[in-house]
Amino acid sequence: MNIIISNSADEPIYAQIMRQIKNLVMRGDIVENELLPSIRTLAKELQISVITTKRAYEELEREGYIVTVPGKGTFVAAQNKELLQEVRLKIVEEKLGEAVDAAKSIELSLADMAGMLKVLYEEV
Repeated sequence: MNIIISNSADEPIYAQIMRQIKNLVMRGDIVENELLPSIRTLAKELQISVITTKRAYEELEREGYIVTVPGKGTFVAAQNKELLQEVRLKIVEEKLGEAVDAAKSIELSLADMAGMLKVLYEEV
C-alpha cells in the first residue's frame, strides 16, 4: 500500500491517510477482505505516530471502509458495489464540473470542450 504523507499540507496527517485509503478502495487497488498493514506497521512505514495511524483507522472503520477483527488484523470491508459505483460517478461529476467551470471562465465552447475530452479519453 503506497501512502504518501506531506508534512507541509494543510490537511492533517490522519486525514491524508484516510483520503488515500478511501481512494485505493474506490479505485479497486485494494479489495474487500484484503489485509491492511497493522497500525504499528503503517506508523513505522510512514514514520509517524501510532496514535495518528490509529485515529485514521478508527475513522475509516466508522465510515465503513475497513473492519478490524481482533487477533486477525484490519481488512478492507465488503463494499456495496452499487454504492461504490455511485461514489466513483460522483467523483467524476465533480471533476468534470471543475473542468466545465474552467472552460466557461475562458469562454471555451462546448464543442471545443467535447473535443478536448474526446482526445484525453482516447489518449488514456
